Amino acid sequence: MRSIRSLGALGTALALALVVAACGSSKSSSTSASGGSSTTPASTGGKGGTVTLVVGTAPQSLDPSLDFTTQGAEVHWLTHLGLYTYTHASGAAGSTVIPAVASGLPTTTNGGTTYTVKIRPGLKYSDGTALKASDLIFGIQRALKLGWSAASFVTSVVAGAKEYGSGKASSISGISADDATGTLTFKLLRPYGAFINVLATPGVSFLPPTTPMKGEPANPPAGFGPYMIKNVVPNVSYEIDINPNYAAQAVPGIPVGKVNVHAKIESNTTTEASDVLHNNADIFDWGDTIPPALIGQVQSTASDRYKNWETGKTFYFFMNVTNKPFSSQLAREAVIKALDYTALQRLGSGTISPGCYLIPPGMVGHPTAPCPLRDPSTPPDIAGAKKLVQQSGMAGTAVTVWAENRQPRLQWTENLAATLNQIGFKASLKTIADANYFTTIETLKNHPQIGFADWQQDYPNPTDFYQNLIDANAIAPQGNSDYGEVNDPHIQSETKALYPVPASQLQSVTARWTALDQYVAQKAYMAVYGYLSTPQFYSNKVNFSAANFSLLYGTDFSSLTLK
Repeated sequence: MRSIRSLGALGTALALALVVAACGSSKSSSTSASGGSSTTPASTGGKGGTVTLVVGTAPQSLDPSLDFTTQGAEVHWLTHLGLYTYTHASGAAGSTVIPAVASGLPTTTNGGTTYTVKIRPGLKYSDGTALKASDLIFGIQRALKLGWSAASFVTSVVAGAKEYGSGKASSISGISADDATGTLTFKLLRPYGAFINVLATPGVSFLPPTTPMKGEPANPPAGFGPYMIKNVVPNVSYEIDINPNYAAQAVPGIPVGKVNVHAKIESNTTTEASDVLHNNADIFDWGDTIPPALIGQVQSTASDRYKNWETGKTFYFFMNVTNKPFSSQLAREAVIKALDYTALQRLGSGTISPGCYLIPPGMVGHPTAPCPLRDPSTPPDIAGAKKLVQQSGMAGTAVTVWAENRQPRLQWTENLAATLNQIGFKASLKTIADANYFTTIETLKNHPQIGFADWQQDYPNPTDFYQNLIDANAIAPQGNSDYGEVNDPHIQSETKALYPVPASQLQSVTARWTALDQYVAQKAYMAVYGYLSTPQFYSNKVNFSAANFSLLYGTDFSSLTLK
């Protein structure tokens, strides 16, 4: 998922369960669970109270059918559970698939193309209405109709989902439900090794069928989970309150919430970090970067409440291969040759580890061979890049650089625009408000030429990166996450063979994933510039050592307690 904010599985049902899967300072204030106002919470020694989360940008949407960002997922995995989710623990231990609404692991038949799942009986949504098996079908259909950015997770795998999403069918032929027995059946187009992880993705959620078939970002639909979303003030604040109905039906492994969370949008990341440093807010959002001016102070004076995590985030500049100038491979190679990795790292407060491959370090398939076009440790080769631009015949081409108006993403993209001008293009910046950036570049008719992009793992399987970012099946009128519009027959051929491999057997195809990732780097389909580490940073009012930090969803709000 992209971090604004976007699941390995299958040999047998038992293997699935064990697989580690792998998105001005102000005083703290909030709205309590009962809707009343409360001030900065006093020390409670455990349950109770409210913490303030400061977020650099609002989620794409607080409606789970519209969101595919880290900011949204950190909420929705607690408010809108699907069939499966992940263990509530820190680090790699928090990436194992576990049942949520499902009563157990799926049964697979027909060579891995049919999944049968039974749900837990007697569950109720946060508004008290009964949850039924068919509600998941409604939730998936709603997400596809509303242009969910992760639609390719479903449309490229589930029979009939693509036809439904495009309006060619009135239902998804590959999903059926029996509400009397609580059974769901999924028929896949082909075996897909990470399908259980798709079923654990926020957005593949149960929703009451009375939910309007339109976006409800300011009034999110009821969900099932330990928390519920309340009091949304668009681009200002929202509440993530304990769901009082959940305690009576709590699912094993998914804890009841202990504190309420008041989320406040603070677009200035310096203010955001300063508020947490000086205990005027409690949680620095994991999708943001602590600014260079404050990182040293945080590390030296708040080391007992700060930690950096490697969470599988690849940062890159997309390049649209369907339009000039980046329809030319030489032009794309020129961009990579001219990148100033040192400057980009500095602008990211030193949290970027330079690199050139799409698959991040630590994930199966990440190449260890030298980068094919440029060693990231070397200075930019401006002269060589200029020569490539001339050879491409694209010198002087006008280039619009799409930028997200958010630190340090704007600064990274400003650096890119200056570099493009330096090597012979005529670049200008098109800055989009961070709340609208991804929705804008994912509208296919805009055909953005080049700009900022990133991807946070949804699960530690290279299919997550390839299926969404560089697979022709991801190209769609809305919610298009293949920003470069890459449609390469070799990639399609390789992924067709690799996608079915169960997560338990991923090691057996490491070499093949590595070769594919080297091929993508050699073709310069995107200008990867590094892998971002993620901050866990709290005020001194929060029990830091007791909090879980998920590599998939950041701070686990259900684990938070106050001192």
